[in-house]
Amino acid sequence: MKKYIAEMIGTMVLVLMGCGSAVIAGGAAEAVGSGVGTLGVAIAFGLSVVAMAYAIGGISGCHINPAITLGVLLAGRIKANEAVLYMLFQVIGALLGSFILLSISSGMGLSGYGANSFAEGNLIPAFIAETVFTFIFVLVVLGATSKKSPEGFGGLAIGLTLVLIHIVCIPITGTSVNPARSIGPALVGGGIALTQLWLFIVAPFIGAAISAIVWKYFESNEKAVK
Repeated sequence: MKKYIAEMIGTMVLVLMGCGSAVIAGGAAEAVGSGVGTLGVAIAFGLSVVAMAYAIGGISGCHINPAITLGVLLAGRIKANEAVLYMLFQVIGALLGSFILLSISSGMGLSGYGANSFAEGNLIPAFIAETVFTFIFVLVVLGATSKKSPEGFGGLAIGLTLVLIHIVCIPITGTSVNPARSIGPALVGGGIALTQLWLFIVAPFIGAAISAIVWKYFESNEKAVK
């Protein structure tokens, strides 16, 4: 049970800190000329992953993302029943983070939730972006946590990759690459984020599945050479 609780806490922190940077340090602060901007939000998401990787990585592996869990499952590193519980607790954690953020931001007179969305007519670019960037992200996760990767640096590599992805993807969708991170704020905020939520679940899962296929191909080639 400890690993599921760890996933819940880790996802809560990711949503609270990442989305919080967008809603509070982005929205409220930018109104008075002191916002963190796209780069600041990207760094906040990346640092959240780095912090949690070293905090709970030894307990649960620090997936804090159903897309990562799916990739790890398809790569044969976790059992199906464990993967389902990982995803469940990740969504619970995202909801907790969203409600905490709501209570904080509402007290400041803000109405943002950090939910994902895309502009009208941008369905295809949004779908491509979420699929491709999730593919890149999960591939890095699988590589950085493989047996041959340098020990102790996985969390840093994964967090920095998430920063890079956010820098490019924030203007497109706000950046999800994480179904739980999208489900929590969408359920709390409702509206257009809820009607578009399907994309932020389907596209990341497709990207994760492709990354698992590619990674297994890499591993099969390595075994063949041996």
